[in-house]
Amino acid sequence: MSHADVLATIPHRPPFLFVDDIVELRDNGATCVRTFKAEENFYAGHYPGNPITPGVLLCEAVFQTGAIYLVKKMQAAGQSGEGKTPVLCRIEDAKFKAMVLPGDTITIEVTMGETMQAFHSMKGVIKKDGKLALAINFTLALIDKK
Repeated sequence: MSHADVLATIPHRPPFLFVDDIVELRDNGATCVRTFKAEENFYAGHYPGNPITPGVLLCEAVFQTGAIYLVKKMQAAGQSGEGKTPVLCRIEDAKFKAMVLPGDTITIEVTMGETMQAFHSMKGVIKKDGKLALAINFTLALIDKK
């Protein structure tokens, strides 16, 4: 799937969009990719001279991939997903295992866990060069737009 599919699925837009493409949609999750470019503005202030991708932005890439999965799952069930906003409800057990640097391409994987009413628990990982860079558990809800 293309970048246009990402834009058609979630409301996030640059400069706060951290998913480039959808690689795979599965019954229990999704895989996306993102390449971090050296000219992105956050690198100017996050360790000037030795830029590192902020961990919070890596987490956001996982959350956005989770939102893509939830909306695509709704669409597959015959619901449009329009009028819904993905909202982060919980973050647990974030573990950062490797730095992501300008020019790196990451693979973002989310796996669906338990759903309780409108709350969807998920597990997410980011891999860089096939090695774990981030593992995190989180909960998203899709709420009606106001």
